[in-house]
Amino acid sequence: IVGLGKGENLLASDVPALLAHSREVYFLEDRELAVLFRDHVDLYTDQGERIIRDPSHVDWDIEAAEKGGYPHFMLKEIHEQPKALSDTLRPRLAGHDINFDEINFDAAWAVSAWASAPRVLITACGTAWHAAMVGKYAFEYFARIPVEVDIASEYRYRNPVFNAGDIFIVVSQSGETADTLAAMRLIKKGGGRVLAVTNVVGSTLAREADLVLYTWAGPEIAVASTKAFTTQLMCLYLLALKLGKLRSQISDDDFSRYLDALETVPGKAEQILSNTGMIQRFASRQFSKGKVFFMGRQFDYALGLESALKLKEINYTHSESFAAGELKHGPIALVDTDTLVVTIATQRNLFDKIISNIREVKSRGASTLVITWQGEEAFSSVADEVFTIPDAPDCFSPLLA
Repeated sequence: IVGLGKGENLLASDVPALLAHSREVYFLEDRELAVLFRDHVDLYTDQGERIIRDPSHVDWDIEAAEKGGYPHFMLKEIHEQPKALSDTLRPRLAGHDINFDEINFDAAWAVSAWASAPRVLITACGTAWHAAMVGKYAFEYFARIPVEVDIASEYRYRNPVFNAGDIFIVVSQSGETADTLAAMRLIKKGGGRVLAVTNVVGSTLAREADLVLYTWAGPEIAVASTKAFTTQLMCLYLLALKLGKLRSQISDDDFSRYLDALETVPGKAEQILSNTGMIQRFASRQFSKGKVFFMGRQFDYALGLESALKLKEINYTHSESFAAGELKHGPIALVDTDTLVVTIATQRNLFDKIISNIREVKSRGASTLVITWQGEEAFSSVADEVFTIPDAPDCFSPLLA
């Protein structure tokens, strides 16, 4: 990043480092050179050809890149999720429809391409891959279209089979993830049109993709992603609903009902974050466990993948996630009195099966925590502790759980 100042010009690796000095920046492309002088900046290709380009304006609030009274950035960003979810959702609601300013879904080519596509391919890394896993369930649920989710580092190094008519989505918080960029370039080389979901305006991913959907999460400083993940989920839910409508797989009444439910999510997230005492007390009793397993089914399984990653990243506890139906196929061999098993249980039609899984791990001495809907009594007699989240359609549980 090159920042254009008054009587000075600056070089940095990312936007937040420059915010106190400049809002006008050049985003350098691969194989470009910048020569900085006090009063101007010259841009060149690596062949020495002069580049003429208008700078980009950054409108981030500088306070958003500071801790704002929180002891560290991650806690600040956890508590910024309700606003980030609202900022991502509200501008895209137009009455009882979804409107993407960045993407003209009403254009003839878009209607044809999205409505007739044989498959959706989503590729990403790490946390963004876990968001993509939730997206897989959402696209199949709302749009009834086959979805393949690939880890970008695997996709780029194999010889993937795809059709240029597929819907290609790449997800990256920074827009600079090397493996994700390589996967996108591979798809584009094969004739595919790529939609990027990213948070950073002017990032390489945003510049090279055919279409871009911004999450509007604001700057995320902490390494362990919080609001970028939940806003990625929100974007993928909106895309899945829009595709379901384009493909006539969802009725107008259901479409409106789901949009109404999404509108309540930021407020419900705020409600959860204002009542964290029981979470802190539970953690104080369980912090010495040697390993933590997360299990769930359907949407809950997808969210469990991210939950286990967060525990690894934040406090280096050994943590794994698995689909609850796979408990007997290996994971149960490691369950003992040194294990905490967290069960995400929000898919109401599968409660009986989840209860059976909880009983199995308890019989081997594990401590158990269940995350489920407010008012549900199904787990009070089988789990050691139950956390509840405000009620919503089962399919939207990852946004709250």
